[in-house]
Amino acid sequence: MYETILYALENGVLTLTLNRPQVMNAYNQQMGDELYDALKKAEQDDNVRVIVLTGTGRAFCSGQDLSDGSEFNNADLSNAVRERYNPLIVRMQTMRKPIIAAVNGAAAGAGAAFAMAADLRIASDKAKFTIAFCKIGLVPDSGASYFLPRLIGVGKAMELALTGDVITAADAERLGLVNKVVPAEELDTAVREFAGKIAQGPTYALGLTKRSIYQGSENDLFTALETEAQYQGMAGRSEDFREGVQAFLEKRAPEFKGR
Repeated sequence: MYETILYALENGVLTLTLNRPQVMNAYNQQMGDELYDALKKAEQDDNVRVIVLTGTGRAFCSGQDLSDGSEFNNADLSNAVRERYNPLIVRMQTMRKPIIAAVNGAAAGAGAAFAMAADLRIASDKAKFTIAFCKIGLVPDSGASYFLPRLIGVGKAMELALTGDVITAADAERLGLVNKVVPAEELDTAVREFAGKIAQGPTYALGLTKRSIYQGSENDLFTALETEAQYQGMAGRSEDFREGVQAFLEKRAPEFKGR
């Protein structure tokens, strides 16, 4: 189906694997188009309940493919960012299904931003992160200037963006850039277990939760309270809510359907 990504759905967990290992999964136009298309299909597929984004080989994503001169050199970078990167980041943030970045290796530039645009991040202890834009005379894009200070604070975000320093997975966890670090050989198992837990949950309500958390981080208290009331009304009309209450009364585990 795709040439630059792998698409695998199992037990409600869709794994999208960036698959250009010969260039450390560097991002090009084809990868962007295929990843956007895959996320769009996943949003519409009721069998997909959670999404894992990861990479093949020793890198998660090394950022823009600078070796592809036909795409990058002498380009209008404003339009390139608007057309190639921004729609993908918006899709990741606004789709109702949770996205977990399984950061298996190097995440640089836009690759680091892709990980930050996911809702949760689990990293291999061999993963490394760098906001590398300044190394080639550019500014952070792909949402990096938005996500980074929200995850780790303005001061540290400024340091990483102005220096392009590489940080280890352990440092990323300490700063709050990733949720959890596991040994490299345990990454797949840990992510499968975590994603499987979410996939068995009330994914309709979890989608509303994702939306409310992001909106709540930007809104004032009164707007957040009203948003919670609206979303609670929507969740309260779901089959999962009825199943959850019935399972509680019957003292059994609920069987959520995601609707």
